[in-house]
Amino acid sequence: MVDIQDLVDVKRGLVSRELFVNEELYEQELEKIFAKSWCFLAHESQLPNPGDFVAAYIGEDPVLVVRDSRGKINAFLNTCRHRGMRVCRADAGNAAAFTCTYHGWTYGNDGKLVGVPGYKEYYYEELDMEQWGLVSVAQVDSYKGMIFGCFDPSAPALPEYLGDMTWFLDYLMDRSEGGVEVVGGVFKWEMPCNWKFAADNFVGDSYHFPITHISALKTGFNSQSIIRNPTRSLQISHPGGHGVISQRGPLNIENRFPAEGWPEINAYYQQMLPERAKRLGDKADTLDWTVGTIFPNLSFESFTFRVWHPRGPQKIEVWSWCFVDKAAPPEAKRAMHLFHQRRFSSSGTLEQDDGENWNMTTSSSNGRVARRHPFNYQLQLGYERYDENVPGVIADGPSEHSARGFYRRWLELMSAGESADIRR
Repeated sequence: MVDIQDLVDVKRGLVSRELFVNEELYEQELEKIFAKSWCFLAHESQLPNPGDFVAAYIGEDPVLVVRDSRGKINAFLNTCRHRGMRVCRADAGNAAAFTCTYHGWTYGNDGKLVGVPGYKEYYYEELDMEQWGLVSVAQVDSYKGMIFGCFDPSAPALPEYLGDMTWFLDYLMDRSEGGVEVVGGVFKWEMPCNWKFAADNFVGDSYHFPITHISALKTGFNSQSIIRNPTRSLQISHPGGHGVISQRGPLNIENRFPAEGWPEINAYYQQMLPERAKRLGDKADTLDWTVGTIFPNLSFESFTFRVWHPRGPQKIEVWSWCFVDKAAPPEAKRAMHLFHQRRFSSSGTLEQDDGENWNMTTSSSNGRVARRHPFNYQLQLGYERYDENVPGVIADGPSEHSARGFYRRWLELMSAGESADIRR
């Protein structure tokens, strides 16, 4: 037996490999982390009309996100109250009601049970229809169009949960009139790795970039601005386990989108700089770029945000969306979508590089001897500081302090309540 407190040592920068392969720990994560945290479900631009719906997940629980006939956005467990069949098997669409294909129970798009075969003949009208509607996600809220859900009715409200991360979401989601919208649907694929490797890669690991992505850098497929300006890089950590990788501003468009490679994006960003400055105020020139993770499993970068859906301790299903400024011209949106596909889809250059790392770090942690030796998260340990210009605790250059913050939050949630001892 090993106590969970021995698995993460933030002060020493050590994290046990058990976190990434242990089945019992994974089962506890579903209950103590995913069932109690705010998780990303969808973007409001995916649900523009009454009756629109999209499928989602919180942990391994299937969720149906619906804008009901009155225009309210709700989220429900996508499982019939009778025998558990999915009431909706489509990824997205529009419907006034959902009928289970097992026994035919029918639910309105507000989650209420509205039809039961044999209600008079076999249930003798004694079935309490009011009590057998779809199970609601306890809390549903949105920020700048990003819809989140939480199964825990006692959890802090979404604004409190996000905290200072809203400062960075504004930077990404509110830089032009109308905010952003999702284009091109959802990319989905599976990877043989633990969900936390993906989340902590985005929460604060710029250290890997010049090594892992060296091919993309040398061929010019990706900007070398991070390599040329390492002193501008900073990592920012927040108490809720959230974290950000960024560079100090002002925004250098040419470093990110060379005119000869992405003229449509370059032209749009040049044109929208005044609007961006007006909407963001002083923060407009504070940061050049932002990559990050909102605990537990929502990450964002460039024109993409993605969720690392857990599918066991050693498997994830990646859902990746491309988001663009709603006010951008069509040619710029097409270019942004192509930029996203080439880098951050299942066949994207950076995605494949990262996937190899996460795959092999997970599989290598299965060994009985390997599990005795923790991972080292000591980069810039003890050199964190506050900066009055940026909310959060920062470190200059590559650092692992945001990852330490991520695992500190993991430990807090996993330690709550009953004993969390596990077997080796």
